[in-house]
Amino acid sequence: MGGITRQQADAIQDELKQIRRLLEGQTKPAAGPAGPQKRTVKVEGGYSLGSDSAPLTMIEFTDYQCPFCRGFENNTFDQIRKLYIDTGKLRFVSRNFPLSIHSDAMRSAEAALCAGDQGQYWPMRDFLFKSSSLAADRILDSAQNLKLDPAAFRSCLESEKHKSEILGDTEDAQALQISGTPAFVIGKTTAFGVEGYVTTGALSFAQFDSRLKASEAP
Repeated sequence: MGGITRQQADAIQDELKQIRRLLEGQTKPAAGPAGPQKRTVKVEGGYSLGSDSAPLTMIEFTDYQCPFCRGFENNTFDQIRKLYIDTGKLRFVSRNFPLSIHSDAMRSAEAALCAGDQGQYWPMRDFLFKSSSLAADRILDSAQNLKLDPAAFRSCLESEKHKSEILGDTEDAQALQISGTPAFVIGKTTAFGVEGYVTTGALSFAQFDSRLKASEAP
């Protein structure tokens, strides 16, 4: 049997070169994951603590039934308030992100905002995070302890007066690709909000302190 012709040999060589180029393209190292992206977020809605002129701003997206949000509130927030908010370094803004997996989260967010209508947002927020139950009757009972007008508070809750506001917060969180709570946008204060990075989770005070100090840097 005769060998292959020169033309056949050249065709095989060309095919092998094409296969090699294809394999090299497929095995080319993939680009590494992109680093965290800086976000520019408007401060709209929500209740805030600290000076509007503070150099740093932290926007929180929270769920009152989330155990990690409770961990942040009960273990870390007081230190941030003492060392950053009360000293004029930080403006803290609390917004809502009730997760669908938590049956009492939406009602609790409503309760906080309804209490806010009567000037008791922060005391209600504290109650919700420390309460062993977020059932409707338990929340309604809190009105008396917080010196709210019980009838007005009940009417606000039952009418879902603040539902659209809460859903707006949720949409803003989702636009930031936030899927869990607690989540924060931490950065420099701007004329309309904050320019910074998203941080998710109930981190330790030392970790928040590190991120806040990094945000202070030029």
